[in-house]
Amino acid sequence: MSLPLIQETKLVAIIRLPDLTHALDLAHALIAGGFRVLEFTLNSPGALDAIRTIRTSLPEVANGTVSVGAGTIRSIDDAHAAIDAGAQFIIMPTLKPKVIEVVKAAKLPVIPGALTPTEIEAAWDHGADIVKVFPSRALGPKYLQEIHGPMPEIKLMPTGGITRDMIGDFLLHGATAVGVGGNQLLNPEAIRARNWVKITEIAQTYVQEVIR
Repeated sequence: MSLPLIQETKLVAIIRLPDLTHALDLAHALIAGGFRVLEFTLNSPGALDAIRTIRTSLPEVANGTVSVGAGTIRSIDDAHAAIDAGAQFIIMPTLKPKVIEVVKAAKLPVIPGALTPTEIEAAWDHGADIVKVFPSRALGPKYLQEIHGPMPEIKLMPTGGITRDMIGDFLLHGATAVGVGGNQLLNPEAIRARNWVKITEIAQTYVQEVIR
């Protein structure tokens, strides 16, 4: 169900934090704000445990209305660890065909990272379900439109420094979904204070950018 959720909701929350002790509370807050796809990056301490906990504890995951996956997958070992932890999709910062093979063998959606037209087409040809265009902020939304000129069939997910006010433009210029995170979404003060209501309120403003 991960791929349809990504395509339907058009947002992936990228959770990269130095402390995931309260990952379940954070997930609840983001879901209450309207997010349905949560990516925990493997360079966050405790990411695999967070994925396990959310996969087994959230009824929304069990009933298919929320999907949890792993990001920053850079090796075959990373992919196996994430899959064993229960990740429902895999996101990579770069294109590594052998990693894609592992994920496809597990029958999970895979979203490798690429930037140039050659890399993007290669990722698609190797079996990407969506190609993560990374980093996207510097190139801007029109870059997606240019890529789609000769390659309209490729599904693109811009990621990397994308702020809330950029979401609409990226979608307008052809993004299948947008990966968002950073301090704007994951407000450090609110997380330190365990102010989950604040996180929910912030999440709602992101979701509103999609439905406008």
